[in-house]
Amino acid sequence: MKSINKLQSGYMVLIATLMMGTSGISQSVDTDDLESWTSIGLKYKLNKKWSFTLEEQLRLDENISEISKYFTELDAEYSISKSFDIGGGLRYIRNNDNEGNIQGYENHLRFHVDATYKHKINAFSLKYRLRYQNKNELGVDNSEGDYANQNIRFKTSVEYDFKNWKLDPEFSAEIFNHFEEGDDNGFSKYRFTLGTDYKIKDYGKIGLFYRMEKELNVDLPETTHIIGFKYTYTIKNNQK
Repeated sequence: MKSINKLQSGYMVLIATLMMGTSGISQSVDTDDLESWTSIGLKYKLNKKWSFTLEEQLRLDENISEISKYFTELDAEYSISKSFDIGGGLRYIRNNDNEGNIQGYENHLRFHVDATYKHKINAFSLKYRLRYQNKNELGVDNSEGDYANQNIRFKTSVEYDFKNWKLDPEFSAEIFNHFEEGDDNGFSKYRFTLGTDYKIKDYGKIGLFYRMEKELNVDLPETTHIIGFKYTYTIKNNQK
């Protein structure tokens, strides 16, 4: 019991340290930035196989001083078995372009398809997700040389289940492989995320996370530190 309490205390200290330390890091290095991602979602479980989620998200960048983007996303997931899921999503994005001569909000449309495998090893829950992602700017003529922004993403995550404790930690790592017309292809960035969720009976689930994202294969790679907050309310279909 003492060892579990020590692990819990250490985990909370680590979360607090990461949260407080990101601001100083982002201001000390020119290629660093601090962002916040805030989302609210409504999830509907149709049955044991199908679930749907509608989410609104707001992202701030420039050390949480300006709007980076906001979007609406609709996702669907189908459970093939207890271990294997497939899914997809559609996202409408309002992206704030604040660089260059022409600035303002751009409209983007993004879709993705997923395949997820999950299993347990004792108190550890492991998950592996492969995602294809395609994003286009609306109103842009591809014949003029502007092509879809496409990525293959692989994410692996592990969650530890503490007995009699609701703030189970989860750590994930994700790599992005970018490809499009031309020579700008290959691994473009990676992410590390540490977070936790807390379920409130009859009121949904809240989540908090810290994420570090770094660019790859560029001359001056930018490192982004992200503080995230999310809330999801789930509705279950009572019909049998």
